[in-house]
Amino acid sequence: MSYYTTINGKKLDKRLVEMAQAAVVGQGDGRISHDDAKKLFDAVKDGGVYTDIEKETMEYIRDNFKWTESADEWFRGQIASWAASK
Repeated sequence: MSYYTTINGKKLDKRLVEMAQAAVVGQGDGRISHDDAKKLFDAVKDGGVYTDIEKETMEYIRDNFKWTESADEWFRGQIASWAASK
């Protein structure tokens, strides 16, 4: 099993993409919520390093999935402060 998926020629973190896809289907309004953002953030930081592939993946997710305003602001703030501490 591969940890990666390729979308538009870019190698991305398969688990993060699948988490985002799961977050926007089913119940709700089709946007990544604050709770979803927390799960994505926990998944990003689980390895202890914000890798280039994770950065590319989160850029793809921010550009291609709808987020609630609060989830987007929270995630950006968390990732910026966490990445700055590394």
